[in-house]
Amino acid sequence: MASLNTLRTRFGIVLTVVIAFALLAFVLSLKTEMGFSGNDPKVGSIDGDKIKYSEYIEEYERVKMQSGASESDPQQAEMLSNAAWQGLFAKHVLEPGFDEAGITVGEAERLSMISGEHPSQALYNVFADPRTGVYDVAAVSDFLAQAETNVQAQRAWNYLNEQAVLERRLGKYLGLVRGGAYVNALEVAQGVEAANHTYRGKLVGRKYAAIPDSLFTVSSSEIKSFYRAHKDRFKQTPSRTISYVVFYVRPTDDDMLAIEKQAKAVGEEFAAADDIRGFVRGNRNGRINERYVSAAQLSEEEADAFFNDRMYGPVLKNDEWIMARVVDRKMAPDTLGIRHIVLPYTQEKLADSLLNALRGGADFAKTAMEYSAYDATAADGGDLGAMPFSAFTGEFSDALAGAKEGDIVKVASGDAIQLIQVYRADKPSKHVRVADISYPVEASAETRRNIHNEAGTFMVNAKGSLESFNEAASAANQIPRTASIAQGAMRVTNLLDSHDIVRWANNAEKGDVSEIFTNNGNYVIAILTDIDDNKYMTVKQATPQIRRLLLRDKKHDYIVKQLAGATLEEQARSLDSQITEFDGLNRSAYYIDRVGVEPRVVGAITTTAEKGVLSAPVKGSLGTYVFVVDEIETQEKQTGEAEKVRAQALIENSMQQWALPVVQQMADIEDMRPTYL
Repeated sequence: MASLNTLRTRFGIVLTVVIAFALLAFVLSLKTEMGFSGNDPKVGSIDGDKIKYSEYIEEYERVKMQSGASESDPQQAEMLSNAAWQGLFAKHVLEPGFDEAGITVGEAERLSMISGEHPSQALYNVFADPRTGVYDVAAVSDFLAQAETNVQAQRAWNYLNEQAVLERRLGKYLGLVRGGAYVNALEVAQGVEAANHTYRGKLVGRKYAAIPDSLFTVSSSEIKSFYRAHKDRFKQTPSRTISYVVFYVRPTDDDMLAIEKQAKAVGEEFAAADDIRGFVRGNRNGRINERYVSAAQLSEEEADAFFNDRMYGPVLKNDEWIMARVVDRKMAPDTLGIRHIVLPYTQEKLADSLLNALRGGADFAKTAMEYSAYDATAADGGDLGAMPFSAFTGEFSDALAGAKEGDIVKVASGDAIQLIQVYRADKPSKHVRVADISYPVEASAETRRNIHNEAGTFMVNAKGSLESFNEAASAANQIPRTASIAQGAMRVTNLLDSHDIVRWANNAEKGDVSEIFTNNGNYVIAILTDIDDNKYMTVKQATPQIRRLLLRDKKHDYIVKQLAGATLEEQARSLDSQITEFDGLNRSAYYIDRVGVEPRVVGAITTTAEKGVLSAPVKGSLGTYVFVVDEIETQEKQTGEAEKVRAQALIENSMQQWALPVVQQMADIEDMRPTYL
């Protein structure tokens, strides 16, 4: 019967869910220290339901343990946070919606997922055999037997069942959405026409950018009227705006000289050391490389030093002082062509038996296909192809260094035993394994302290107002930068690992100046310049965008008035523009050569039925155009039946793709996680 530890290793899932509840209790015990004043703070709302910190952190820990992920870096933590938020969205929106719609999963259906009759991705991810990729029902049975007496396993099983059922309900919902997709006969006919007709002709027009804005007036009443009529265009995510400066921490000339002196002093000791491994291990900047390399894989200077028993360096490369010595040498083929058979470490007797048979003449490829546990290569007779000797480490490099063509060796490493056949071995050459010590060129503690003091002086002088902030920046030779932080954002654009700055901004008042943040080794100070919690832009905020649209309309009217003449050539002269030819244009295009992205113009051209007729003016995205279609070429590229299949698949995929985003938009989500997390 599989143990919890075996399952954890085999399937990559952390099953000790009880830790989540212990951690939750610990976090909530720190509410006062975290500034929660004994309350369970709100971290957002989903469809009108308040999401409390305790509920969020519980879901976060469940996701982390189920996935086996960790907060090894800010990006990983952000991914976990987003996954937890999606889990809460399912709990507060999807599941109640499925209940109301009658989308359920019966007991028989749930059991069919567990048995693998109707596979579930949630269960497959945990219980699939990693060697074969086949869903392992026996592993499920072992786990269920253990869950009878193990509370941790019971909780893990319940969570997996919840995920599997949610997955199936979501699949049914998307199936209903897909079932509502329908392509009518008119759409099919238009699609066939678009695929089977191409257009050739000429057009002329004038770009809006070529007409000065100063020729037109856009009044405030026009802007307000447009705003009222098109307010939905100006929906926005609530945001906060900051201005910030960065005090970069860079080494001074004195720092660089000190590091150079230190590196050269260590280099003298390194060159004289008899115990190279011991010397390198005793230096915090030392490293012993695992791989052997040939002269061809080294620079000319490195190869000259290593193969003549000299130390390389100290030398400055890429802002690091580097020195290295050889710790081991081997004569080995530059390239090896190998096949392998992988067996579990528990099958030592089978490995020895197969080794004897293979050395006695048994077919290696057939044996690999029959016995190897590594399916990725077993199907190809265990062939791994040609590999450089530098690709091997540890037991493998030891076993293969002196290998000749036809040799078969046994290597035990980790939890596997490998039988390796060498079917190609280049002429042996010298390979070396090196140990190196590196000293990065970085600011000293004194320099860092001095720059921190400069940042501290700036912070004091910057307080009071944005004007004070800018004056202090000027005095400190700093250029303020601006960033908008949307609700739910976890970082500031262009600032790595800036979650702490986002958290401060979400809790600050307008005009507040921050503490000194350490960011990527530098120091950042910010001021909160604006808080915008409106769901729509204000008229003032939308004015630049509206003004551009109204100017486009006015310029279109201006161009239309300039047009004169009954032919394309006459109208080209009236606009003082050149005629542009187009060819091979069809309805699925959106770009016209030498014109640009103009879907409206493409649509007008490809719905033209008559040839040689001057069109009415078309208001495009970039300019206003008139055209003449000279030729409409017809080819039977698409049938009605094929077009119906294509269009149906397209609309089904599109509806499924947008179904959840639309539901999320309707749920009116407020994401305040960065305020607390």
